[in-house]
This record gives sequence, C-alpha cells and structure tokens, in this order.
Amino acid sequence: MKDLYTAHVKVTGGRDGAAVSSDGHLAIKLGFPKELGGGGDSSNPEQLFVAGYAACFASTLKALAGARSVGPGPITIDAAGVLSVRDDGTYIVSRVTLTVHAPELGAAGPELVTEAKRFCAYSNATRGNVETSVVLV
Repeated sequence: MKDLYTAHVKVTGGRDGAAVSSDGHLAIKLGFPKELGGGGDSSNPEQLFVAGYAACFASTLKALAGARSVGPGPITIDAAGVLSVRDDGTYIVSRVTLTVHAPELGAAGPELVTEAKRFCAYSNATRGNVETSVVLV
C-alpha cells in the first residue's frame, strides 16, 4: 500500500466543540442533533461522515466515467447515515444509503456504480462493518 495523503483535523470539545483542519479550510462548530438531546443548531460527526462518503463516491464515479469516455454530467448524491447503539452499549454508524442522481451516465450507470463501490475509499473503509446501500435513480 502506498500512502497518498494525510488529513489533519483538531477537534476540541467533542460533539459540543469544534473541528479545524490544519490547512484552515475546515472550521466547523459541532453539536448534538435534536434526536440526541442537542439543540440541532450545529453540524455533527454523522453528517460529516456521510458528506465525506458521498463526496468520495461522486468523485470516484466521475473519474471512472471519464476513464471510459462517458460524460458523467452532473452527479448529485443524497446521503443518509444511521447512528445506532448496539446491545452492549457501543455506538456505530450502522447503515449508509447513497442515492445517486447521474442521468447522463445512461446505460453505463449501473456498471459504473458497481465499479465505484470497489474503488471508493469510504466504501473500502466501511466494507464488512457498515451496511451500505447505493441506489442509482
């Protein structure tokens, strides 16, 4: 394996804190969602996780389409992640659903989505641990 990039982020205060990247491009207030007793007025780790997953998947899909000379056109992904608590009290993002809108992929779409599942870094990181559903609409 060859390392390509290392992301550095400093989080202060946990879920009721802030996250700042070493390059300063990410600076975000964190908070609990209303469903977990928070004010719901800040971003939370689950949102950041599914945003990263969706962005990575869209970029992977775009690159694969380009390699096949298929103009991907606009790609939009609606992402949802479910935070669950296991019977032993530990937490997990148990399910992720990516709903992919990429009409210009045409007939190549299903095969490209399948291939993107294999190449996407987040898909590889979660495989076998998080139930993931990718739906092309």
